[in-house]
Amino acid sequence: MPKYMTTPAALGGVRITDVEFQVEFADRKGETFYFKDWDEACGQAVSMAASGSPVHLDVLIYSEAAARKWGGDDTVRAYKEDPDAVSVRIEVRADHIGPVR
Repeated sequence: MPKYMTTPAALGGVRITDVEFQVEFADRKGETFYFKDWDEACGQAVSMAASGSPVHLDVLIYSEAAARKWGGDDTVRAYKEDPDAVSVRIEVRADHIGPVR
């Protein structure tokens, strides 16, 4: 995990205001889901990835204060350069490897 990235779990489960999580298939058109809750976004991403297609879980940051809480100075700099950019993109894959014996 890059040093500039964190998760709500790493922050002690604290929910950061002005942060949203977007989940969508990486390689095809489909519905896009938005969440305020990290755990819900992760659950949706894994559920969708189990279909065999990669999924993007994007972290969307909407304020400088949220950027600072999420990733510190590096994230604040990136936010100031382009506030509309996706701050972090995580690709989620679920590979079916067969039965476990």
